[in-house]
Amino acid sequence: MVIYNVTVAVDKAIEQEWVHWMKTEHMDEVVATGYFSEYRLFRILPQEDEYVVSYAVQYLAESIFAVNQYFQTSAPALRQKSQDKFGDKQVAFRTLLEAV
Repeated sequence: MVIYNVTVAVDKAIEQEWVHWMKTEHMDEVVATGYFSEYRLFRILPQEDEYVVSYAVQYLAESIFAVNQYFQTSAPALRQKSQDKFGDKQVAFRTLLEAV
């Protein structure tokens, strides 16, 4: 199993809107690509910045091949959609984790 982890720093001014969008639209769209079986959303603790709150979004895939296919086929459009909606009010970095 491979976990595609996206850590996102979100401006607190849009936090509730961002969480709602993630839960009702974006995460479902990512799983609907067929490359992932499920997702999880975590708020990172502690929150030490008064202007930003951080979240970890994890998508579970059967293989690194599936994740790479997602990166090549679906990720660019979904990332652009997120950028168009929230602009510089969010900053993300991505990591891959492998279950051992």
